[in-house]
Amino acid sequence: MTTSAELPDILADGFAADPYSAYQVLREKAPLYWHEGTQSYVISRYEDVARAFREPVFTTANYDWQLEPVHGRTILQLSGREHAVRRGLVAPAFRGDELREKFLPVIERNARTLIDGFRTAGKVELVGQFSAHFPINVIVDMLGLDQADHARFQRWYTSIIAFLGNLAQDPDVAEAGLRTREELAAYMLPIIARRREEPGDDLLSRLCLAEIDGTRMSDEDIKAFVSLLLAAGGETTDKAVSALFANLLAHPDQLAAVRRDRDLIPRAFAETLRYSPPVHMIMRQPDEDVAVTGGTIPAGSTVTCLIGAANRDPERYRDPERFDIFRDDLTTTSAFSAAADHLAFALGRHFCVGALLAKTEIEVGTNMLLDAMPDVRLAEGADPVERGVFTRGPAHLPLEFTPPG
Repeated sequence: MTTSAELPDILADGFAADPYSAYQVLREKAPLYWHEGTQSYVISRYEDVARAFREPVFTTANYDWQLEPVHGRTILQLSGREHAVRRGLVAPAFRGDELREKFLPVIERNARTLIDGFRTAGKVELVGQFSAHFPINVIVDMLGLDQADHARFQRWYTSIIAFLGNLAQDPDVAEAGLRTREELAAYMLPIIARRREEPGDDLLSRLCLAEIDGTRMSDEDIKAFVSLLLAAGGETTDKAVSALFANLLAHPDQLAAVRRDRDLIPRAFAETLRYSPPVHMIMRQPDEDVAVTGGTIPAGSTVTCLIGAANRDPERYRDPERFDIFRDDLTTTSAFSAAADHLAFALGRHFCVGALLAKTEIEVGTNMLLDAMPDVRLAEGADPVERGVFTRGPAHLPLEFTPPG
């Protein structure tokens, strides 16, 4: 097994500047290697990462130290019937009729409000003025929380994501994340208690009342889920909106096709999730020795699964370094389900419960943005640059357009 000293370092500045060329080296030369800095085994090929998400031998026990300090104990740490019951309590709100009838108007209202802020300006910095706020505002409103607290939740969300991506163990980042857990609990627990007594027609009330086989979520369960929802529900859509537009703007023929036929938006989203996923790595922990390409991972080890590398594996996708919404080796119809063949939402029993919410937000947001910016283009001199290691997306996306009519 190749040692990390001979390979690109996932904590190095150079890696953060261009992970994709590093991913190619890792897939070819070291599909399995030990990374000293993160104390984990790193896997990068599609087949191995997909196995780590699908097979029960790869557990989420690592979340006990990775997620629990900032979120509390979450559904992601559960297994078996306990996991199935908890997932059954929360999943209905994120799919089907409930998503369309209850929360689609919330999504549309929040997209419209943000776009109204720059609709007549002829220019927008899409990350700072839209995508960084859109999903968090939607979640706050879905939960029935005070819209005046949008900014507070934005700050908490930013702190949580920084904590989860703190691979270098910066103590200030860790301290801020732990402080956020305390602040969020102090804010949420009294509200949860009131919703149990006086439920409304919102997601938080639904979580308080939901019951399966006599099991309800505790106050702490609900608070932890809200914290998780802020991070997972915010980060995916935040990064994906701006990445989707950056990818389409870099491929004008595909942007023109999407503008003409809005039914192509799910294809563009699915290809964005493959080509430039919002989350580039997820960790797992096998409960027994597991053989993968390049060697054996010992039981109890932490495994860093490089989604960004696996999603560009030439053994799985033809010409994987090319963004192509028309590719025929990515199945759009299953791209937002546990049967997806990209890995951006993970797979199997821990497939992202909010995938259809993210899809709905992307469809609504992209449609409204294209209507408001019919001739959208990069601002003169702009050169979109991705930032991030654990999660990744354009840092800034300055756009220009002619306001319609």
